Amino acid sequence: MAPVPVYGLLRGIFRWPVKICVWTTLTSYALSVITSNCSQVDRIWTFMPTIYTAYYALLPLWPKESFLPLWPYTPDTVDPAFTQKYSPRALLMFALVTTWMFRLSYNTWRRGLFAFHDEDYRWAIFRKQVPRWFFEIFNFTFIALIQNIILFLLGLPTHIAALQQPERLSTSDYILGTSALVIIALEFISDNQQYSYQSFKHDGVDPNTQWPGAKINWTQRDVQRGFCTRGLWAWSRHPNFLCEQTFWIIINLMPLVAPESPKYDLPPTSMTPIWPLAPAVVLCTLFFSSTIFTESISLSKYPEAYKAYQSRVAMFVPFLTPVWGLWLKLWGKKEEVDEIVYGQSLVERTKRD
Repeated sequence: MAPVPVYGLLRGIFRWPVKICVWTTLTSYALSVITSNCSQVDRIWTFMPTIYTAYYALLPLWPKESFLPLWPYTPDTVDPAFTQKYSPRALLMFALVTTWMFRLSYNTWRRGLFAFHDEDYRWAIFRKQVPRWFFEIFNFTFIALIQNIILFLLGLPTHIAALQQPERLSTSDYILGTSALVIIALEFISDNQQYSYQSFKHDGVDPNTQWPGAKINWTQRDVQRGFCTRGLWAWSRHPNFLCEQTFWIIINLMPLVAPESPKYDLPPTSMTPIWPLAPAVVLCTLFFSSTIFTESISLSKYPEAYKAYQSRVAMFVPFLTPVWGLWLKLWGKKEEVDEIVYGQSLVERTKRD
């Protein structure tokens, strides 16, 4: 396939997504000011990546002109080669992102975060830590603008797949697609384990009523500790965050490692474009910085226990947790830290989990 003219794409395929990004940015910011609640963007995180993905995956479906203000359309400037035939890779990615959306939407719904009055606890804490004028600037630039740009970027991998127009799925599509489903399942389990723990901690809910994989026999030692350290959370301090980043890295890689690697018509002086990697890089940067702030809050609430948890369990990568355990053992501190983190011996913990 001939190289795709990047500058032509900016006038074509990106026209509607950019319009939607501007609209969601202004709307979410206005709602945050009106309601004094900065979690408006958090709520649209559950479905905006799917909307962008659907637009690129279903290009042949859209009309040439929008008959409603925000209705998707494909301008005449878009090459007919991309609007007359569906890309099987883009459709696969759309199916995966839709599955991801159902998982996240369900978890958001049961936590009550779809209610307009509910706000992420981290924003309330950060609001108290900085001057009001700084928070208002932060609210527009980071919470509203930058996060909506990130949501826009998450659709770019499907945009690349839609332009590749492969005849059929490749081996890499099957491997990465299966991996993405496994990651979604693991993230669902980690969400359920956290929800099971919080339900037992705050309401005394019987763990046996929870989803399979989350029926953990919580103890009063777990409640006193204040945070979850069982199941997947015994191997990673943030298994849900790890799975989230991994899922979008897989989505980002699907068109990049495919046989029809993207080729872009750039000026002769330009270097090989690296912008196709932007979605994964930006998202991982966001999660890392967000995790640092989240852990600072946990550390202030549970100084001794969470410090021990940090020294025993890896932030993301579970394969590092045994390494931290070995390091503590060499220093003669493993049993002491295990008692604080797990509240039981390693043998007992293995039997229970």
